[in-house]
Amino acid sequence: MPGNTIRLHRILRGSPERVYRAFVDPDALVKWLPPHGFIGHIDEMDACEGGGYRMSFTNFTTGNRHSFSVRFDELKPGELIRHTDRFDDPGLPGDMQVTIRLRPVLCGTELTIEQAGVPEMIPAEMCYQGWQESLSLLALLVEPDIPDEV
Repeated sequence: MPGNTIRLHRILRGSPERVYRAFVDPDALVKWLPPHGFIGHIDEMDACEGGGYRMSFTNFTTGNRHSFSVRFDELKPGELIRHTDRFDDPGLPGDMQVTIRLRPVLCGTELTIEQAGVPEMIPAEMCYQGWQESLSLLALLVEPDIPDEV
């Protein structure tokens, strides 16, 4: 597949079910997926195989916006998410194949992500930086154990 491939690994203290839910819940996605300095918006969401979502990121400083579409190819709750992404910008052509694996471990969830086919014009180091910021926000969402009474 042409383009760059990004591989990430992280251990999160949240359960695989909670981490999985953060990848398929629109309110959760806008909270953690946009990297620092961006605001996320979900235009539409259908969290089932063959469904997907359309999301945009807006640069808080400049107001510039870019959007992308995601199609869910395979969903196994608490275990696996495979989706195909495509930027709406014709200057960023091609499909990206994303595989997210969740595995229970003693202290929570082992998360591995592979994003293949990232357009060549996007520097790999910028992808890694953005993903690291997003995954830090994901940890803040899925790791706290907040009682129902609060």
